[in-house]
Parts: sequence; structure tokens; C-alpha cells
Amino acid sequence: MLKYMKWLMAALALTLVANGCGYNALQQMEEGVFRAWSDVESNLQRRADLIPNLVATVKGFAAHEKGTLQAVVEARAKATSVKLSASDLGNAQAMQQMMDAQGGLSSALSRLMVVVERYPDLKANQNFLDLQNQLEGTENRINVARQRYNQAVEAFNSKIRSLPYSLTNSLMLHLERKEYFKAEAGSAQAPQISFE
Repeated sequence: MLKYMKWLMAALALTLVANGCGYNALQQMEEGVFRAWSDVESNLQRRADLIPNLVATVKGFAAHEKGTLQAVVEARAKATSVKLSASDLGNAQAMQQMMDAQGGLSSALSRLMVVVERYPDLKANQNFLDLQNQLEGTENRINVARQRYNQAVEAFNSKIRSLPYSLTNSLMLHLERKEYFKAEAGSAQAPQISFE
């Protein structure tokens, strides 16, 4: 019985030390970053899944807009080919490649929506309206997921740089700083609107 009590006390002491130095907290926060990134990816996948139906619907009304339709299909293929693993979240170059691919898809979708303006029958089509509403909702979800990811990254990066967690990280865990999801290049400038 005494031997069993010693093991129990040792396990309790180890748990207290692990919690006090942040060993468990750092790992839980890193998992929070991974979960937040998964939310971003699932919403990006939802957008990619909507695009073939959107292109097919537009093609039915505007088949001769082949260049724009093809650009959307190619941008979708490029965006879905760039995947980040959990270890890439600390890699600025891999993160930038992902953001560039997603930015290209957003740009191609914007051009598609400009083309749609030329086809009143398409704009009134119920299938197109449903897809457009789903796409708008998905864009909002992507934005919220990006913000939550950046909040998780901020909390994690701050924690691994502050005492005593920085000591625990440098001595035991060796967790790397994570990259933020940044705005696309040129997005700081407001778009110019012309009614001419």
C-alpha cells in the first residue's frame, strides 16, 4: 500500500509541475491553433466545392465567356492543390503560397461576378441566386475563421515568448512560432468605384 501511495504522490507531483511550467498549456494552445486552421481549411474547401456548380450555371447562360470561366476553373484547381500541414503553419513561405493561391481564386470569382452582370436572365435564375447566396455566406465564414485563427496564433505566439513558458518551450517542447493569415497584397487600398 505504501509503494502504491508513493507512485500516486509522484504522479500528482509530476502533474502539478507540468501544469505550473506550462507544459500542458502550451500543447493545448498549439492544438487550438491547429483546430482554428482546420476551420479555415474547411471553409476554403466549402468555397471550392461550390465553384463547379456556379461555373456550370453561368456556362448555361454565358457559354461564350469561355476565358473567364476557364480562369475560375484553373484558379480553383490551383487553390485546392496548395495544402498546408500542421508543421507548415510556422513556415512563412508556405503560408504566403497558400494565401496567393486563395487570392487568385478570389480574383477570378470577382471577374466572374462582373461577367454575370451582363446577363439579366442569369441574375434572375434561382439556381444562380442560391449559389451566389451560399458563396457569400461562405466568404463570411472564411473571414470569421481567419480571424479566429489569427487570435489563436496571437495567443500561442505570445505564450511561447513569455516566462515561464518560454523556458519550458526552449528546454522541453521546442514549439515553433506560427504564421498569421495576412491580407492579400494591395488590399489595404480601397477599390475605386466609377459610375461612368
